[in-house]
Amino acid sequence: MRADRLITALLYLQGRPRVTAAELAAELEVSVGTARRDLEALSMAGIPVYPQPGRGGGWSLLGGARTDLSGLTASETQALFRLLGPSASATDELKSALRKLVRALPATFREDAEAASSATVIDPGKWGAIPLPRPALVDELQSAVVARQQVRLVYRGRTAEPSDRVVDPWGLVDKGGVWYLIAGSLKGRRTFRVDRIVSASVLEEHFERPTDFDLADAWSSISSELESRRSETVAEVVVPTDEVFVLREHFGIHCTVLSESRGRSRVQVAAPTPLDIARWLAGWGAGAEVLSPASVRSELARIGAELVARYAG
Repeated sequence: MRADRLITALLYLQGRPRVTAAELAAELEVSVGTARRDLEALSMAGIPVYPQPGRGGGWSLLGGARTDLSGLTASETQALFRLLGPSASATDELKSALRKLVRALPATFREDAEAASSATVIDPGKWGAIPLPRPALVDELQSAVVARQQVRLVYRGRTAEPSDRVVDPWGLVDKGGVWYLIAGSLKGRRTFRVDRIVSASVLEEHFERPTDFDLADAWSSISSELESRRSETVAEVVVPTDEVFVLREHFGIHCTVLSESRGRSRVQVAAPTPLDIARWLAGWGAGAEVLSPASVRSELARIGAELVARYAG
């Protein structure tokens, strides 16, 4: 867990005019490379941590040594808590550390710091293993979540034409590289995939997030519902054992090896519809045998017949 190290690193820097990566590594009991990456992470997040090359150099906070967090600006404070908040939700110790950091802030920054720390939830489980780039709108939406400002979205669903709507951005979730925005709307709570947002404009109007809203709890409920939709069709497939990893890359958490014998594995996969499974397995040809259900076998037979009709002879 890196959040506790980053907190310790920041506090360590505040008490010293200059720190080398080797000194920080000894303090954190990590490698010099890990300590250097932690320092770079703080710097990339917007905290004024800068390297000073040359003899007698090292890393330091801009402005010299400090004994508390009052030297951070509002934007720097938000950057720090956006970086640490998602990881700190994992343990009571890290939650306690963040609470102590909040109390060390100037009073005018505390509300925004708390909002920033709860703006994002990280769910490391993946729907599948196809890597996706981080959407460009994530930073802008995070800022709107922290500032409690409404956002006008142009959103394209899976099948519908793009539509325009104004929402209250309550929080963001990183689900194994797939980003979601959870927001309030005239129709209640809604969930949007960030990579399907065509455009987002932050408005001047502010909103109040419901006092009983907890981002982690909301995502747990939403994730369970999405998982149910994504696994409505379950199929058993036999494939060569050394190619099971291909199924895992596509189906992610919805791929389970049931048994293995003589170089062949019986695998359970799940997807929203029989056609979703059949379309993907059709490319395996005779390399994959679907044992069940009949609906997936029927879809494969139909796809095969269509290919024969078009290409045979």
